[in-house]
Amino acid sequence: MSSRGIHVEILIRAELDVVWELTQDVSLHPRWDLRFSSIEPLEELSGGGYRFRYRRALPGHVIEGTGTSSGERMRPDGTRTSALRFTTTDRLSPLGGGRGYWRYNPTANGTVFVTGFDYTPGWGRVLDALLLRRLIGWMTAWSFDRLRIWAETGVEPEDWPLRSVLWVWRPERPRAARCRRVPTRGRNPNTAPEILATLEEP
Repeated sequence: MSSRGIHVEILIRAELDVVWELTQDVSLHPRWDLRFSSIEPLEELSGGGYRFRYRRALPGHVIEGTGTSSGERMRPDGTRTSALRFTTTDRLSPLGGGRGYWRYNPTANGTVFVTGFDYTPGWGRVLDALLLRRLIGWMTAWSFDRLRIWAETGVEPEDWPLRSVLWVWRPERPRAARCRRVPTRGRNPNTAPEILATLEEP
């Protein structure tokens, strides 16, 4: 990960298996994550994991791309990781190719869910630095809090549409501000799991 990479983490007061299922099941993932409208598995990879097609519906246009993903469910230290690579040929996509990871760290209070990712700007580096990277970071953090609510309370993501950002009379609504946007002290934000280095290209 470069120094410009996006980092988001949140404590989810739920068992590790619950967080893993809600994030690894491709039928559940797009329900809480604003960055995806759908994820469709295409084929298994020879080294483990799978290739997939993703879509993000925008007004008047649907962005499509492909990616690869693989996870480590059993690690000696009790944590889990998942790695991702993605790309698109859609010129209207604000994100070009990229890569990232999820970490699942069990604690006495639940599961700390962490992501780090970076990408090639699709609309140029200036616009990306001024607006898009901040927006994508916010979308990720807001989505993580919507996931937290689902895992902790059972309230489904569809009960919190994007317009719920304006529901200021609902203090329990998803909020990006509940996430950390910088790494916890002592953690190197550029350290990606080893599985990412060996993951096949999309």
